[in-house]
Amino acid sequence: MKYFPLLIIVALGFLVGSCNQPGKQKSAQQDSTAVKTVAVPVFNEDTALESARVQLAFGPRVPNTSAHEQCAVYLIDKIKAYTKDVVVQKGKVQAYNGTTLNFQNIIASWKPATNNRILLCAHWDSRPWADHDPDPKKRQKPVDAANDGAAGVGILMEVARQLSIANPPIGVDIIFFDVEDYGPQQDVKVENSDQYWGQGAQYWAMNPHKSDYYAKYGILLDMVGAKNATFLMEGQSMEYAPDVVRSVWSTANRIGYSSYFLFEQGGYITDDHVPLNKIRHIPTIDMIHLVKNSENGFYPYWHTTGDTFDKIDKSTLKVVGQTLLTVIFEEK
Repeated sequence: MKYFPLLIIVALGFLVGSCNQPGKQKSAQQDSTAVKTVAVPVFNEDTALESARVQLAFGPRVPNTSAHEQCAVYLIDKIKAYTKDVVVQKGKVQAYNGTTLNFQNIIASWKPATNNRILLCAHWDSRPWADHDPDPKKRQKPVDAANDGAAGVGILMEVARQLSIANPPIGVDIIFFDVEDYGPQQDVKVENSDQYWGQGAQYWAMNPHKSDYYAKYGILLDMVGAKNATFLMEGQSMEYAPDVVRSVWSTANRIGYSSYFLFEQGGYITDDHVPLNKIRHIPTIDMIHLVKNSENGFYPYWHTTGDTFDKIDKSTLKVVGQTLLTVIFEEK
């Protein structure tokens, strides 16, 4: 994904002011009382971590490699254990350097017949080059992508397991997008470079697994496993789905995760949620670890050979996963 720093900082009061209007206090209190009666499954961070470990054991999941193909088989078999409604969308796209890339988007559904549904997604491929590695000698090596890929998929796999146990009140789709991270290397100038990021999501947005596909909103996970992660309110998410951002962040804060989900504006990210918003018109947010006052806006091991299994923290997996389950089971 690409990062664009925010040029204008939006005041905190503007972002959350709607939550503090006196006329809405009674309604908020009533909602708080109502949600207490909802049984929300308990997210198991150990199984999420194990899923990430298995993905990494195949090696970097770079398109057109055996590790990529082997991981696809694992993900498909695993998710089929949690729902019979699984679609594997295969195709080919062209990378910025002319390489033809074989991809597989993996789509799993619960209550597929209802239009009252939400979409959860993450990318499962790995970046072919560690082009932000501090060691220039390592910049042509592939990335393990522990946090930048495997963590989000691991969380969604555990969410899928929970959905197979407890019947959700709404329809849910989980999509593992492919070919997200094959964008141009940082020193290569390419015209219209944005088109080469998130190609699996672009393809699905133009060719959904159901021609009349609809979801009320979507939540994308990206880099959601690092220790003490901070989730700022990403710029494109606030442009296309501000109400969804505020609702999810409020839920996370209410259940005890205020140190992770900050009511602060972050930069604009070119990520898988962009085609979902612009092409498919599904208001979709990017739940992504953004770092204030850093050079590139991301966590230190982004697109480096250091993005390894030891960088994933179980506590963060728990925070994100439990927030998602709460959002799902409190949805009406």
